[in-house]
Amino acid sequence: MPVGSTAPVLATIGHTPMLPLRFEPEGLTLWAKAEYLNPSGSIKDRLAAAVVADAEERGLLRPDSVILECTSGNTGIALAMVGAARGYGVTILMSEGASAERRYLMRQLGAEVILFQSTNGYRTGIDLSLAMAERDDRYFLPRQFENPLNAEDHKLSTGPEILAQVPGPIAAFVSGYGTGGTLAGVGAALKAAWPSVRIVAMEPSEAAMLAGEMPCCHSIEGIAGGFVPPLLRQAPLDEHLEVSSADARAMAQRLSRAYGLLVGTSSGANVCAALRVAREVGGAGAVVTVLPDRAERYFSTALFGAAGIE
Repeated sequence: MPVGSTAPVLATIGHTPMLPLRFEPEGLTLWAKAEYLNPSGSIKDRLAAAVVADAEERGLLRPDSVILECTSGNTGIALAMVGAARGYGVTILMSEGASAERRYLMRQLGAEVILFQSTNGYRTGIDLSLAMAERDDRYFLPRQFENPLNAEDHKLSTGPEILAQVPGPIAAFVSGYGTGGTLAGVGAALKAAWPSVRIVAMEPSEAAMLAGEMPCCHSIEGIAGGFVPPLLRQAPLDEHLEVSSADARAMAQRLSRAYGLLVGTSSGANVCAALRVAREVGGAGAVVTVLPDRAERYFSTALFGAAGIE
């Protein structure tokens, strides 16, 4: 049994608050699920806990196992937390371009961080993780971009939480995609309850791959990692919207200064897209989005430069 098997911190994952946010002068209200209040600070805590629990149940993890994953940061932090709580080693592969704060948080939780120079988005790190696992059988790969548990956990937990927290009808759910698990799982749960709900994928305008554009540089960390992940192809998407990095940063700053929400750039991007949908929906129902992570992992990025903080 792993050293940290009691893992009380894991009991605090999920059941995050739903915030009704009134936006003036837009005259619109959004429902925003505060996923940044998960214990390691992001929605990825759900994935990390679900994948590790499943691997333990199926006997895929040994006392000497090392959890190995490629991530832009949030999944790595979440896996480092779960690994520490359950007594497993964790090694994270991360692009050199990811914010330094994410590395610090992983290392504080005891994980090893290996940086790589990205030449093909997330695929560079994914290929590296596969090669490492081929050479050493201690490595366990969560495979966040393709693991069906990613979407299934959102279908069974996040989606029902939203349905319980938001007075119906729900007209739309809007979220960016990293792995696609949130859109696939929450989308399935909401469609089952409200068949007419619109499931909307947000992506950076600088890298709008769902619109057929080539991946490019953007500064909304954690989403659109250079390819369309397999899980996203399973999501019941109705449409996609583009948000610029500059607009995402401006909205994240607004969320902090007008609402007291210390959230990251992806939260700003989600809210930008959700407001557009809310204008179209009018009074037909609630528009729901998620606030995926906290601001402390963005101190060295353009987000805090945009806020004028020195």
